[in-house]
Amino acid sequence: MSKLALVTGATSGIGKAFAERFAADGYDLIIVGRRQERLEEFAAAHPETTVRTVTADLATTEGINALTEICATEPLDMLVNNAGVSHYMPLADLPADKAQELVNVKVLAPTQLMRAAVGPMQQRGRGTILNVAGMIAFSGPAGPEVMPRRAVYAGTLAYLVAMTQTLAAEVADSGVTVAVVCPGVVATEFHSSQGLDMSAVPRMSADDLVTGALRGLELGETVSAPGVEDYQLLQDVFTADLAAFGGQSPALATRYTK
Repeated sequence: MSKLALVTGATSGIGKAFAERFAADGYDLIIVGRRQERLEEFAAAHPETTVRTVTADLATTEGINALTEICATEPLDMLVNNAGVSHYMPLADLPADKAQELVNVKVLAPTQLMRAAVGPMQQRGRGTILNVAGMIAFSGPAGPEVMPRRAVYAGTLAYLVAMTQTLAAEVADSGVTVAVVCPGVVATEFHSSQGLDMSAVPRMSADDLVTGALRGLELGETVSAPGVEDYQLLQDVFTADLAAFGGQSPALATRYTK
């Protein structure tokens, strides 16, 4: 039997690159996006692959519910939570509907899709969930000189990293793998669709990003960063996180008593 992969945000960029790679590797596909014509174009370009197209907007309850039903009932071998929107702007400038859209697409939708998929994967004793976050997840300590400001966007990606790490521990030894890939700037439509000109910025190709993400799975990296040469940098972050977590006490720290 062919393996089955579901990819959200599959109409362009990173999501399309994942779908292309899975098709080349012999997977059957469920590809999800808001632009039906692009999904149909992909399916027509891959007649040798079984492709199911699902037009859904993961900023909406209806779109999320449609996808959670598929994740709960289809025998997925691979779930890639890739769909995203940027809305790069300071929180005070971010319209309420844009904030909700961003949180729905990058927090609520991946959470609900993972919740729907992980139980059946555990029952089958196999399956992989791969979330697409970004290196901006680690940018929280940066000062005001780092632009553009994007508090909500950074927060959603940090959520995906922490969610992935914690879920990976929950499903350890079940046969299910959960991982997150953190790209830097990738050459896709993602920024231009938001009116941002990134043409002068060095960017990784979507194909290289996919190669790095899948190699990261092979290496057993729960958090992969295809653009970071020295992986010890990430290990140091995680070590510091655990040190802070383990350094807590029920007693009030002395710096707060003076």
